[in-house]
Amino acid sequence: MCIVLITRTNTMQGNDIISSANTVSGILYKKQNDVVYYFGLRKMNDSLINENARLRKQISSLKGIDILKDTIIKKVIPSTDTNTHIIRYADYFYRTAYVINNSVSAANNYITINRGSADGIAKDMAVISGTGLVGLVVHVSPHFAAVISILSMKQQVSAKLKDGTSSFVNWEGNKPDVMIMKDIPMQIKVKPGDSVFTTGYSLHIPGDIMIGTVFKLEYVKKNNMQILYLHPSTNFRNLQYVYVAGNKMAEERKQLEDSIKSKP
Repeated sequence: MCIVLITRTNTMQGNDIISSANTVSGILYKKQNDVVYYFGLRKMNDSLINENARLRKQISSLKGIDILKDTIIKKVIPSTDTNTHIIRYADYFYRTAYVINNSVSAANNYITINRGSADGIAKDMAVISGTGLVGLVVHVSPHFAAVISILSMKQQVSAKLKDGTSSFVNWEGNKPDVMIMKDIPMQIKVKPGDSVFTTGYSLHIPGDIMIGTVFKLEYVKKNNMQILYLHPSTNFRNLQYVYVAGNKMAEERKQLEDSIKSKP
């Protein structure tokens, strides 16, 4: 009762009590907000990866279009001009997934995700993270899928440097944070910090997906080539959310390329 009476007056002691009470209330409200925020992180992450998947689909639809004009003269072409053709050579869709199992220490590492054929996932679809390439889907059940990681000795990725020089990136089974890109000519200027991307030559892997960053170069004099050592752009030790990319035009391209191979 004495504290209440003192608080209701305009004395110095009353103001101090009110100030202290407000401080304590603020601390309690902050702690409460931190707890609510923590338990809401999963929902926030799900919302963010769904939004990222939508944005990736929009970007891929813009990058996957060639506009071919049957003219060598630069001019404004009206919309009714039939000599302008829009050809879509790749049309990717993206599905989000959560990693429920992961390995980084085997000779061939696999990842299990919580999406399967019931969610539109199929064999050979590319899997990427928010920072780079992860691998390819190799097995699918109705509700799960197994992904072979790029950290696998039997998996090589068609890759390119920023100037377009292409080769393959391999993992030699030593460390999960070191990959190798071989057969780069000596005259190609490469320095530590340069990025390596997917070429888009693969039937299922989108182009311009980051694979890793060069941290060391080794010169091989006998064949006048360079070996590049990369740090993968994906952190495989802490992989949680991924995107599964499917190429809607993969089957048409596969049929065409298979028909060429079958001819004498």
